[in-house]
Amino acid sequence: MTTLALPRQLARTRRFTLGVPVQPEPSPDGTTVLFLRGRTGTDPLACLWALDTATGEERLIADPAALGAREGIAGYSTDAAGALAAFALDGALWLADTAGGTVRALPAAGPPRDPRLDPTGRRIAYVHGGALRVVGVDGTDDRPLAEPEAEDVSYGLAEYVAAEEMHRDRGHWWSPDGTALLVARVDDRPLARLFLADPADPHRPPRAVRYPLAGTANAEVSLRLLGLDGTTTEVRWDRAAFEYLTAAGWDAHGPYAAVQSRDQRTVRTLAIRPDGTTLVLAERQDAHWIELLPGLPARTGSGALVDTADLGDTRHLTVDGKPVTPPGLQLRAVLGTDGEQVLFTASEEPTETHLWTYGPDGGLRKLSSGPGLHTGVRRGGTLVLTTRSPGHPGGRSTVLREGRPALPLASRAEPPVRTAAPELLRLGPLKLRAALFLPAGHRPGNGPLPVLLDPYGGPAQQKATTGGLWWDQVSQWFADQGFAVLVVDGRGTPGRGPRWDKAIHGDKATLPLADQVHGLRAVDRLRPGLLDLDRVGIRGWSYGGYLAALAVLRRPDVFHAASAGAAPTDWRLYDTHWQERFLGHPDEHPAHYDGGSLIAEAPKLSRPLLLVQGLADDNVHPAHTLRLSAALLAAGRPHEVLPLRATGHRPTDEAVVEHLLRHELDFLRRSLGLE
Repeated sequence: MTTLALPRQLARTRRFTLGVPVQPEPSPDGTTVLFLRGRTGTDPLACLWALDTATGEERLIADPAALGAREGIAGYSTDAAGALAAFALDGALWLADTAGGTVRALPAAGPPRDPRLDPTGRRIAYVHGGALRVVGVDGTDDRPLAEPEAEDVSYGLAEYVAAEEMHRDRGHWWSPDGTALLVARVDDRPLARLFLADPADPHRPPRAVRYPLAGTANAEVSLRLLGLDGTTTEVRWDRAAFEYLTAAGWDAHGPYAAVQSRDQRTVRTLAIRPDGTTLVLAERQDAHWIELLPGLPARTGSGALVDTADLGDTRHLTVDGKPVTPPGLQLRAVLGTDGEQVLFTASEEPTETHLWTYGPDGGLRKLSSGPGLHTGVRRGGTLVLTTRSPGHPGGRSTVLREGRPALPLASRAEPPVRTAAPELLRLGPLKLRAALFLPAGHRPGNGPLPVLLDPYGGPAQQKATTGGLWWDQVSQWFADQGFAVLVVDGRGTPGRGPRWDKAIHGDKATLPLADQVHGLRAVDRLRPGLLDLDRVGIRGWSYGGYLAALAVLRRPDVFHAASAGAAPTDWRLYDTHWQERFLGHPDEHPAHYDGGSLIAEAPKLSRPLLLVQGLADDNVHPAHTLRLSAALLAAGRPHEVLPLRATGHRPTDEAVVEHLLRHELDFLRRSLGLE
């Protein structure tokens, strides 16, 4: 295997996402499943397909190449019957007849964002130029329902923190009868204005972005009920006390919303009346923060409220305020309701996620089995079960109908050039979940191996799982270059319950770093002679990059080199909702922010450090890396900086993806004395 085989494959497959069937949607009668998929594992033009659940036959509905598009279909919406599908493509609005297979462009005021068919299939709502507009499916009567009153005001879209941190990526919701919409109004004018420039193109002006820096103002978010008859009703709640809109929707029982206080310790679920007044359906409080989960709140067919509650060390599913899942089963997400049935994912063992259903008649039932990360969607008696497991980083999807044989939802994804083969471990008194990757063909007694820790290690992501995700392939690739690669999920990572999550409250540095050291030493005790503890490197991206840089700053006795990508070096430069969740408001808890700053610790650096930064990153702004580099230089601490032109938070350019790993490998080999 050549050194660049996997990096090249990661680049051309976009980390194994191409050719994978995504967004499966069964029809109401369960006879058809719509989904998106490219033709091959390297084809970026995702097409819209339909699978006949009786015969297993696939039909191509919309092919971007045939429509003259240069990009694939990123998402679609359907009416309640599943007869029509709307999507945006190459700046145009398209409508597909899913049964007949005809596709046509509809006139729109301009490039549409987030087009949504109304449940009755008569109209499409979309956003253009900050305005929420509707157009008939016959292409007539395109008109605005709400237009922005000023620059940086928009209707119908999610604001930055909602999309990034709250699992809410939408800003408008149709009524079931298609006569009105619940619409978010977002005023970004209070936000700080940050700029992103391309230094390699001095003729291009910087791009301005509105960003809610921790401790500063948030966007002003409100809701409107907009009727197709032109009526507008503002939804009223105590926005001063509850400034975050975490969720919203409109079901058979009416419109609803969930709102959260700035300190994130209280969430209220509200029913919205026709006159815009609201009724509190439920309130949750927590001494640290309320953890928001995808798909919540929701309601069953009878109107029972579906939500979650942290009780003891378990995150439970609740229905009408009562826990319906047992202690130790950690709720991960609610995927939908069908009548009184609730479909959700949960973990008994944090390295696995399984698909479950609950109903008042049948109780709790597990729908998936075996190792892996399982999820799914169900409608009309048809379940699409998707499992991510080793060798299948994009997942395998199976269509299940009672009384019928299982049907594969065929994937065209490339298999990895080398299937990762981690050994999953439980380390030390905390039973830290970890994955150990060794070189191909390694045998006991071959001599100690240099060590590379490859964590994320913080809230929002696990890496030590049975899911075989793309980062497992990266860890295995580094192992095959001669390292023992160790991935440790420490305190603060998801999947182990509220106490584990909230152990990092007020300090996102100390315990996560300590757990990396604990994990390393536990493996050394477990596998004597395997690890060369005089040559230990660490790499990571985003929070993992922060942890990597922190490791060589605070523990140079343990870590001898670090590669840190897109590392947030100053928590005050990150967004309000994410940072204040863990650290509180910086005006009230300045020590929480100062204590985790890499910039303040720059004079401590005594080990080789590589900083990698995308110059177009609007998540971790380049200022993070540049300020740390300046502090290191001012302290006389040598280090290396690799700027990535026109690159956002995660590199997507094929050349960058392909060669960045090789660059990191060369740095680590040189820094650890392996060349």
